[in-house]
Amino acid sequence: MGEKKSDSDRRIGRRALLIGGVVAAVGTGVLARAELARMYWRLPGVRRKRVEGAVDFVGARWVAASEANFRWADRPDDYGIDMVVVHVTQGDLASAVKAFEDPGHKAAAHYIVAQDGHVTQMIRELDVAYHAGNRAYNERSVGIEHEGFVDRPEDFTDAMYAASARLTAAVCRRYDIPVDREHIIGHVEVPGTDHTDPGEHWDWDRYLRLVRAAHTAAAHPAATA
Repeated sequence: MGEKKSDSDRRIGRRALLIGGVVAAVGTGVLARAELARMYWRLPGVRRKRVEGAVDFVGARWVAASEANFRWADRPDDYGIDMVVVHVTQGDLASAVKAFEDPGHKAAAHYIVAQDGHVTQMIRELDVAYHAGNRAYNERSVGIEHEGFVDRPEDFTDAMYAASARLTAAVCRRYDIPVDREHIIGHVEVPGTDHTDPGEHWDWDRYLRLVRAAHTAAAHPAATA
């Protein structure tokens, strides 16, 4: 599952410093109010306005994670997204949702894929989820949890693989992420982590084939109609 570390930063101070520096550089009154507003929304840590309950993946249900488990942002304008990190919950769907709603957990992923293939989104892709145990990886990635246990291969169902592959393909298309093992990684591969998920029973070859197929199908919908 996600990390147990805090990922806070000095958002207010940094924003004030950056905006103040811009204003000082060009002179008072020269920078138009509209331009200043535009630049403000591109600064790291800014909470862009969004529709309450909206999801980034069609068909996902929305359940909001605790604000203690992610950082408001405006990705990919403030932080580029070039990676998907695959996790396993080490529990059932309900326990994972409950953990991500708990401010004391200090971790959450953007998505949870259930064994029956249903997708729950708990953090917008705009925002930085605390899922990887590494700040730089959090900022550049989308985290996807999978319901089950790493030592139970039967937990990784056909429906889960198929739904997760469609989700990852959608993320890769949205941010122009290459569909390969350099950009779609397991939590275990994140530098500094002590996690082992998704574990030896996760079928990477199968998963990447499914992601590539979904990615291609989305690019040529008429061919699959």
